[in-house]
Amino acid sequence: MSDLHKEVSELEGRSATAARLFDIRLIIGGLFTLYGVIVTVAGVFVSDADMKKAEDVNINLWTGLAMLALGLFFLGWMKLRPVEIPTPATTDGPGPEK
Repeated sequence: MSDLHKEVSELEGRSATAARLFDIRLIIGGLFTLYGVIVTVAGVFVSDADMKKAEDVNINLWTGLAMLALGLFFLGWMKLRPVEIPTPATTDGPGPEK
C-alpha cells in the first residue's frame, strides 16, 4: 500500500471519529441529562414555601424527571443507532470517459 493510501485511510478514520464525537444527539442528550439531574435534585429538596407557590405540585421534581428521561432517550438512541459514515467510492483507474 502506498503512502498516499495510508494517509487517506488515516484521514477517513479521523473524520469518522469526529463525526461520532459531534453527533447532535450526544450534545442534546448530555445537556438534558445534566440539567435533569440538577432540577430533580432541586425538586427533592423543596421547601414548604415553594410548594405553596406551586399549589402543592412539585414542578421541579416532575420537570427534572421528564428532562432526565428525554436525555437518556437521546443517549440511548445514539448508542443503539450510531452514525454510519459513508465510505467514498474508490476508483482504481481513470475516471469515466466522455
